[in-house]
Amino acid sequence: MTTFDTDMPPMTTSIGRSTADDIWVQGYDLAGELMGEVDFGSVFYLLITGRLPTAGEARIFNAVLVALADHGLTPTALAARLTYTGAPDAIQGAIAAGVLGAGSVFLGVFEDAGRVLTAAGPTPDTGEEDLERMAAEIIEDHRARGARIPGLGHPFHKDGDPRTARLLALAREHDLLGPHTRLMLRVQERATSPSGRQLALNAGGACGALLSDLAIDTAVLRGVAVVSRAAGVVGHLAEEARAPMGRTLWHMAERAATYEARR
Repeated sequence: MTTFDTDMPPMTTSIGRSTADDIWVQGYDLAGELMGEVDFGSVFYLLITGRLPTAGEARIFNAVLVALADHGLTPTALAARLTYTGAPDAIQGAIAAGVLGAGSVFLGVFEDAGRVLTAAGPTPDTGEEDLERMAAEIIEDHRARGARIPGLGHPFHKDGDPRTARLLALAREHDLLGPHTRLMLRVQERATSPSGRQLALNAGGACGALLSDLAIDTAVLRGVAVVSRAAGVVGHLAEEARAPMGRTLWHMAERAATYEARR
């Protein structure tokens, strides 16, 4: 017989519950109200926030998921393909290998930008003068620490990230260019590289700002990026299964690397 500690605090969850006849997700009947009626991105938003998004919020949230789904043969894709080469019978391991690399260089910028903006504390009532002050403080803080401002610059899209322009256009179309995004744009307008060149706002910075405006907790921002990229990783693995390149990549690395004995 199961026993419970009477001093244990009560545990509650609003995420989901299942019975013999029903499955409930955040108060909605999964089969009766969500399946076939609500897109996956909106259900994901519901799971995170506890409510379904408005039409405009759903469009922005889904656009963010699409924006980060894939970026070519990046380390996430390569790690997944190489892991699949060694263990094709365990695709979940290859997917995990791909997304475990989400960090300060790939995908993690999403979270880092959101944290910087949220810490500054802009609200819908924040005026232009205060946004200017906040932007100046963010730039000065990072400059004093010799740190890069997350969300600015891109190793490939030197003249501007095409995803950023589309995301901002959608936000303006739905009147969802909120305080975090407005602050991020102020920072981008005033920040420069060490060489004095203006830095473009990348997709990670735009996504972090827009989702902060949609009240996504900064603690789970990277999780949103991981879910998005997981779809792209599965796509790479589907291709790997029918047109393998993992073994070729392995042999390329062996040929390119020079062995240096240290004894």
